[in-house]
Amino acid sequence: MANKKEIVEKINQSFTDGKPEDFLSHCTEDVAWTMAGEGTQKGKKAIREWMSQMEGMEPPRFTVDKIIAENDSVVCFGDMTMKDDKGVEGKYSYCDAYRFDGDKVAELKSFVVKHKTEAERSGTAAA
Repeated sequence: MANKKEIVEKINQSFTDGKPEDFLSHCTEDVAWTMAGEGTQKGKKAIREWMSQMEGMEPPRFTVDKIIAENDSVVCFGDMTMKDDKGVEGKYSYCDAYRFDGDKVAELKSFVVKHKTEAERSGTAAA
């Protein structure tokens, strides 16, 4: 059985490289990906279609603070920088919780929090 932490590292690299098919190669056919606050995509086809909306966008850059694995679960968290659809770069913190079925990801729950800008923190952001 493959090392699940190494699989998650490969998955993170696939996102950084902008290669969604590499990510999907590590998933079961009926994988479910829940993006907290945005809903759940079920199955490779649905995830592929959802991810196609990001084609042409610059891939995110990740830093991984920690990867924790136990039994069939892996949790990975850290920070990332990515541009929105208008090209404005933002900073985020993320936590991804994976559940494996054998060596394949069967479920992924992602929690992403956008960092406030200095203006937003100081209350001087334009409305």
